[in-house]
Amino acid sequence: MEIKKAIIATAGYGTRRLPITKTIEKNMLPLGNRPVIDYVVQECVLAGITDIYLVVNDIATSQIKAYYEAAPELEQYLSDRNATEKLAKINTAPKNINFHYVQQDVNDRYGTSIPVTLAAEQYNINEPIVFCNGDDPFWGAKDNSDVKTLVDAFRDPDETVIIGYRVDEKDVPRYGMFRKDANDMLVSIIEKPSIEQVDSNLVNVNRLILSPKLLKIIINYANSHNFGPKDQEYIITDPYSEYLKQGGKMRVVPSTGQWLDCGSLEGWLHANNVVCGV
Repeated sequence: MEIKKAIIATAGYGTRRLPITKTIEKNMLPLGNRPVIDYVVQECVLAGITDIYLVVNDIATSQIKAYYEAAPELEQYLSDRNATEKLAKINTAPKNINFHYVQQDVNDRYGTSIPVTLAAEQYNINEPIVFCNGDDPFWGAKDNSDVKTLVDAFRDPDETVIIGYRVDEKDVPRYGMFRKDANDMLVSIIEKPSIEQVDSNLVNVNRLILSPKLLKIIINYANSHNFGPKDQEYIITDPYSEYLKQGGKMRVVPSTGQWLDCGSLEGWLHANNVVCGV
């Protein structure tokens, strides 16, 4: 079964990156000479995705649209000056990609389950679909991507395929880590464990193909709870656990690229060093 759709979560205030994110959406911060989110979009392009559902807030909507849509005045300016090379650089819209914008009020429900729920309900999605965050691309070979790794590994529409990113043993206590069986099926995710509690050093980065069954569990989780803004987030790992309890299968696939977490200043600086070859 072909995977042609992807949800990319791009809402949120990006408070870890204040004050710059007061005016620039965190996923639009520069990574090299392109915005962070474009690396995630290009991963989807390489995987054969044709429909991308961007879950956005007000700032993200205007800035992301401006990046991917035409800029007639700038085109005319460069054309008048015969700036052919620069004209080519502003053609940023990927071919054969349909962007769909889903509005999220980040002052309402918040957490990784919410963008999935909003996109699935607004567009009546009931098929396997890729889910990515917009601020943590994978950097690798130009003809490959970790979205493509997921799509290539997907075989069973009733099964979820999830990326595991390998970290050093010393970093295991910082993350949600996978426990998996001998067949690479996920058993559980342990948050910030000791090294002795896990049987792999694969971290969860919430990049996966959601099966229709898992989609329904996520939507039910988001709609059946009433967490206040000062309570817990609608974290997506809770539905993962429920999915596994109900007999769902989540196959862990090791990443093929380098994970660039641009959500923090330190991570963003490191990502720029990687992309720019510093």
